[in-house]
Amino acid sequence: MEFQDYYKTLAVDKKASAAEIKKAYRKLAVKYHPDKNPNNKTAEDKFKEINEAYEVLGDPEKRKKYDELGENWKQYENGGGPQYNTGRNAGNAGGYHYSSEQFDGGHFSDFFENIFGGGGFGRSAAPARGQDYRGEISISLEDAFNGTARQLEVNGKKLQIRLKPGTKDKQVLKVKGRGGQGKNGGSNGDIYITVIVENHPHFERKGNDLYCELPVDLYTAVLGGKTVLKTLKTTLKIDIAATTQNGKVLRLKGLGMPEYGMENKAGDLYAKVNVLLPDHLSDEELKLFTQLAQLKSGRHEKQAS
Repeated sequence: MEFQDYYKTLAVDKKASAAEIKKAYRKLAVKYHPDKNPNNKTAEDKFKEINEAYEVLGDPEKRKKYDELGENWKQYENGGGPQYNTGRNAGNAGGYHYSSEQFDGGHFSDFFENIFGGGGFGRSAAPARGQDYRGEISISLEDAFNGTARQLEVNGKKLQIRLKPGTKDKQVLKVKGRGGQGKNGGSNGDIYITVIVENHPHFERKGNDLYCELPVDLYTAVLGGKTVLKTLKTTLKIDIAATTQNGKVLRLKGLGMPEYGMENKAGDLYAKVNVLLPDHLSDEELKLFTQLAQLKSGRHEKQAS
């Protein structure tokens, strides 16, 4: 196990100020963060080295002991020495937060643990937070409308997840404390579940409003009457006024998606009239349509004269 030059890791001078060290750390942490370097083992290892270096150099007490020991640290280890405070401060430096999801609890080197965590200095390993777990579940629009439940298996244990009415697409649910187990007294990780709401064949969702088409036969559109619309909540009989134009949009208040986490509050449903032309007309029907066309043509000629 060799001496590790933390100053070299952060590319700073041994006389660098605390502000200079923090600035160097933040720059390197952003560069090598796992989110920017997915599936890059070299970048991940570098990121861990950077955090370990800042764990020491960012703490005045640790930095002082590290400077005192230097390359002669083994002599102090063999002879016994003072116990050092191992409180972690690297995770929140400069407003950045790096969860144990990247480290899985034990990201310090043997060199660090022997000097600041245990070994010849009589200090046990510092508490480490458990790993966060992430996953996805898919639900139908009907499930998102009514609310539903899903059962997951995490660490060999069954976990019931309840989704409230109005759950949105790509909404992330957090289950606190049910992720990876903490180490050395550290807290458990959390579970983050991204909900995917599947597309619906008849309804389109925009926020909490729903949009659909309302088929209306030609005779009802011309003469007026009623037509049936099946919504996600119920089946309705809709009044259609006489001479309703194709493409007219009807607003049905409160029949959209429920407002997430709020009772008795919902968006609206917008139904666009789609006038259906009759097909397979009989000879008598064609004759009547011809008469109607002639009547309309005659009326227009009379108005023009």
